[in-house]
Amino acid sequence: MRVVELHTYPVKGCAGVSLTTAVTTPAGLAHDRTFMVTDADGVFRTQRRDPRLALIRPRVAPDGTALTLAAPDRDPLAVPVTTTAPRRPVLLFKDHFEGIDQGEAAAEWLTEFLGAPSRLVRVPPDHDRSCGYADSCAVHLTTRVSLAALDARTPGTAGPLPMARFRPNIVLDGEPGAPHTEDRLRRLTIGTTGLAFTKTAIRCSVTLIDPTTAHRAGPEPLRTLATYRRTPEGGVSFGVKFAVTTPGALSLGDEATVTQWAR
Repeated sequence: MRVVELHTYPVKGCAGVSLTTAVTTPAGLAHDRTFMVTDADGVFRTQRRDPRLALIRPRVAPDGTALTLAAPDRDPLAVPVTTTAPRRPVLLFKDHFEGIDQGEAAAEWLTEFLGAPSRLVRVPPDHDRSCGYADSCAVHLTTRVSLAALDARTPGTAGPLPMARFRPNIVLDGEPGAPHTEDRLRRLTIGTTGLAFTKTAIRCSVTLIDPTTAHRAGPEPLRTLATYRRTPEGGVSFGVKFAVTTPGALSLGDEATVTQWAR
């Protein structure tokens, strides 16, 4: 299996950035989920409630010192990134953290585009969570063969479901080629990056949002996944989550060398 897609999501909930190569840290791909949009009370914004986040296209400088926000019918905004501005309490699901506020210009731009009071925060350098503002784990991995299997089971769709609905960091393709083989991966190396399995990815209603329009597209893929990918806890799974055991780098075309499979 080789890497055929590589994505990072600098601002949690916003559009992804396709890469050809990436540096990895214990928190995942560099700059992944480093920033987060919150409401005026510090509660994180998500496509579940604010689907227009999907239309915001962020770009972060390689050294992390500048961020650009772009969106349809809006002038792009260049945000000088600060790590020394005042911190704000933020709530990510039920967990309380801090975020470094990125200023009034970013807040006004996001507020106007989303139609609700919003702030942009950066994860503090001393953040005590190993995966930044990601939902749970540092790296999310999927495979094209699993998506093809889902498409084959999904009735009445206009075409293949885009992988972007699942917001992965790494997409693999190639041998061994069986759908959901990724569920059995326990330890692997890609490029100079070592990864270790943490859990399968439980899917939520964000997968129902068309990332090109920000409209809820219907019951798929959750309806079809529920027919064959239910977990004992009651959710449905697609893809897997990993921790970074050896920070390094990885690139498109890199082979995934598996050193441990599930028994």
